[in-house]
Amino acid sequence: MPPFFTAPDSTAPEFFTAPDGARLAFRDQGAGLPVLCLPGLTRTMGDFDYAAPHLPPCRLIRMDYRGRGQSQWTGEATYTVPQEGRDALALLDHLGVDRAAIIGTSRGGLIGMYLAATARTRLRGLLLNDVGPVIHAPGLDRILAYLGRNPAARSHAALAKTLPGLMPGFANVPDSRWLDEARLHYAQTPDGLRITYDPALRPAFLTAFQGATQDLWPLFDACAGLPLALLRGANSDLLSGDVAAQMRRRRPDMLFAEIPDRAHIPFLDEPASLAVIHAFLKACA
Repeated sequence: MPPFFTAPDSTAPEFFTAPDGARLAFRDQGAGLPVLCLPGLTRTMGDFDYAAPHLPPCRLIRMDYRGRGQSQWTGEATYTVPQEGRDALALLDHLGVDRAAIIGTSRGGLIGMYLAATARTRLRGLLLNDVGPVIHAPGLDRILAYLGRNPAARSHAALAKTLPGLMPGFANVPDSRWLDEARLHYAQTPDGLRITYDPALRPAFLTAFQGATQDLWPLFDACAGLPLALLRGANSDLLSGDVAAQMRRRRPDMLFAEIPDRAHIPFLDEPASLAVIHAFLKACA
């Protein structure tokens, strides 16, 4: 099924064809250090709209995963971290990019760690936005509560008024940002607001997190020798403070900031976030 979502960004996306034939959307803007931005689970390349104007000159590469945004829906079985990692590499191949710095938000950080373990030579470094090798159960439960479901609010303005109550742990966020969030992550239709991704992502998510907890520390340890950075929302329910501390002990050189008044996930344009991003990109260059 083709997506009906039109991104708020006025710049029309480009498309490439993955090895299995899937048509995937991306943007490739600027010049300099290649920076591949990988969004969250249900999100699109718009995840990085807030940070983009504040970045140093670089080649900013963004993509919509299969089944999200303006990319083709390809079915439950294909919505996995390994497949999305292969798609990211296929995009770099399509663009002729040998190595890129990766900024990975939530799901994107998991993909980044997977690539560090399976395609290390393609990475210049990895920045993890509120994610690590241990996923805290309260965060998973919160995601499951909304995943694959359309909001009750029928307009972006109505949803924006409810988001502060639906996003515990965020503070000092202007009303305009909540409206931006509503517009980024939900499409307005004659029948109300609709999710911008394939509803089959819900059963794919359930499959991935059912059963025994996977040990992802080897993926984190695969980043050894690469520039590494971590942002944690101070009130995050997905990345606990204890896990972040363990990550820092394993990688004492890892750039790190805990972002006040933020839960899962920081918007990336907070001053503390931007300070780490700039330092990370400098290390990758």
